[in-house]
Amino acid sequence: MATNCRSTLGRRRVARSPMADFDRLPPAARRWLAAAVLPWSARSVARVWHKALHESGGDENAALAYLDRVEQARLARETARIWGPLHPVFAGRAGA
Repeated sequence: MATNCRSTLGRRRVARSPMADFDRLPPAARRWLAAAVLPWSARSVARVWHKALHESGGDENAALAYLDRVEQARLARETARIWGPLHPVFAGRAGA
């Protein structure tokens, strides 16, 4: 019996190696990821890194600062979602 060649049901994604993704990152992005607070994937860091480099005109320091800002924003969002506005990190903020 012939199989339906147009069906996507049998297709699988190509398995990617997280370590290979990490190894493809530029050295500065690898160092940042190794010290990151949140459990980022190398693919996510690569996506944000390339966007930051593009917006900064290739300035690695600006890209690293952008990664820091993105991580801090995600931390604040997760802190508010998990612990609520009474968490000490929000103490003294208006509207929190």
